[in-house]
Amino acid sequence: MGQTPPAAAPAKPAVIRRPPAYPERPPADPAVVARGKATYGLRCTFCHGADARGGSGGPNLLRAELVLNDKDGELIGPVIRNGREGMPKMDLTAEQVVEVAAFIHSFKVGGYDVSRMTPLTIVTGDAKAGAAYFGKTCAGCHSVTGDLKGIGGRIPDAKVLQQSWLVPGSGRGEGASRAKPWTVTVTEAGGKRTSGTLVRVDDFLVTLTDGEGARRTFTRDGDVPRVELKDPLQPHKDLLKSYSDKDIHDVTAYLVTVK
Repeated sequence: MGQTPPAAAPAKPAVIRRPPAYPERPPADPAVVARGKATYGLRCTFCHGADARGGSGGPNLLRAELVLNDKDGELIGPVIRNGREGMPKMDLTAEQVVEVAAFIHSFKVGGYDVSRMTPLTIVTGDAKAGAAYFGKTCAGCHSVTGDLKGIGGRIPDAKVLQQSWLVPGSGRGEGASRAKPWTVTVTEAGGKRTSGTLVRVDDFLVTLTDGEGARRTFTRDGDVPRVELKDPLQPHKDLLKSYSDKDIHDVTAYLVTVK
């Protein structure tokens, strides 16, 4: 009797790979990129930013169609030499154009953290000045011996730490702070007030969880009942308008020392 042929192995599912960031470019000569960086720093940084993502009036170059289609400066060169509205002419040699193009093309086309020149550390501020600013501006609500005790050890990543105090609850990762929920007070027509944690609110209903854990829903008819919402992050949102870059770096430099 003949042998039964072995069953065919099941077909492997097709692997769908996400296409790489456009365009994929081979790495350029580091010496050429370095010379292009030097020229770019002198002639282009002010308008287009140190990482080519836009500066003082100049557009982001990384996603500009002309730059994306350029290979070795053949499209960038005429713009540099002839200028355009809002951009002066620049007398660069053909070699310098190629070098500047190589530098711009050295950035990957992707999200912000992929494309930019990431600094070695964001901890560049004055910790002493940060402590003084914290005492004047933040100590009314926060304490480094209370709610922020050991924050520099709990959130070792300085970028996450900085985001956690700028906008609490927006940071991710271990140690990132969590935003407190919104609260609401509902005042009915007869004057009865009910307060609790906000569940949902729209033009027709407001739902809350009261202090005993019971969920309450009230029907809204215009301004009746009166609904007062409280965003626990509002003080932080208000302060965002007043921070200078120095304030942000100084406070971060201080908080990383709070172990």
